[in-house]
Order: sequence, then structure tokens, then C-alpha cells
Amino acid sequence: MVMANKYKIAGKELIQTIDNWERLINFKVQLIGCGGTAMTLLEIKDSTKDIDIIVPMPKEYERLMKFLHALGYEEKGGGLAHPDDPYFLYQFWAGNRVFTTELLDSPLAPGKNITIKKWRHIYLGALNLMDLIITKMFRGTQADIDDCVSAFAAYEITPERLLDRYAEAAKYDLNPDQMMRNFIYLVEALFKKKMVTDLFLEKARSWSWKKKN
Repeated sequence: MVMANKYKIAGKELIQTIDNWERLINFKVQLIGCGGTAMTLLEIKDSTKDIDIIVPMPKEYERLMKFLHALGYEEKGGGLAHPDDPYFLYQFWAGNRVFTTELLDSPLAPGKNITIKKWRHIYLGALNLMDLIITKMFRGTQADIDDCVSAFAAYEITPERLLDRYAEAAKYDLNPDQMMRNFIYLVEALFKKKMVTDLFLEKARSWSWKKKN
């Protein structure tokens, strides 16, 4: 196991941990970092405490869970932790779901993840930035807003495309209006940083599925 410090793990150290898995694993598995893990792998954030990973293929997910349990990982707080790394919680999401959000597309679809590293058995990618922002803003804490502003600052993201995709995903949530309010909070934060125009802010505030349809 690899420790960055007592409480957080950096991207290169997470990759070293997966290096260790690669030496022992005997089947192929595709891993897509999401949440703060994706931001760390993309060097938007320096480090993360919890490691959030999507395993899009259910059979690969099942085999990976058996493999990690055999390595000594134990159930803890809704995820897995290793006795040698007790401060880090690994949370794995099977299929197209992240936290409580169902992605519109498989993260394995073309353009839906960013390749980080390929091993013989393990593929590691990071969730694409639009879906990363969607999953964060569906939760919508202040930390999520701050992370999404950082993503905008680090990468070129088209606001109009993000709004369309976000609104499409929100339609499938149990509380779509709240999800759209969360998006407005993000746009207001971006506007304060001069990352979007006042016209786009007004467009977000006046969004209506009826108008769109």
C-alpha cells in the first residue's frame, strides 16, 4: 500500500497502488476515476481523501471485489479500506452510476473518459469533465461547486453544451428542479470569476424544459 500522507493520497501514489494490484491480478478490468479522484488524476486537485472509482462492467466489478477482499481489503463506511492504508476509503460504483447519479452514457463510450494509464490487465481513466461536473453538482455541496470552478479554470468547457447535457441528466433525477437550482449556483460562482457571461447566467436562471422542447 502507498501513503501520500496521513489523510490524503496524490494521483501518482494512487497509480502506484494500482501498480501493486497489476502485479497480482490475473484478469482484465477497466477503472474510471470519478469525483475528487478524477480531479486528482487530471491534476486539477493535488490530492483526495476518498478514492471513487467506476467499474462499468458488472462482471469485472464482481471479480475486482473478490480480488481486493483476497488482498485484505475490508468493508468500511460504504467502501473498502486496507489495514495498511486505514485512512483511505475506496468506493467502487458498478455500471453507469456515480453516487446517486445515473450517467447518460457508459463511461467506456468514445470520448466519455480520459485515459490515465494502461497496464496489461488494468485500464485506468478519468471521467470526462462534463459528466464529472454533473455528478458533483447533483450532490451540490460548496466543496463540489469549488471543485467544478477549478475544473472550468483548468480545462476548456463550453457552457452551452454543459447546460444541455446537465439538463438532460437532470430530467431523470427524482428532483430535477433542485438539480437545476444546483447548476445555477455553479453558474453564479463562475460568473463571479468571469468564466461565463451575464447572458449565459440569465439563460441558466430562466431554463425551462418546456421552452427547450
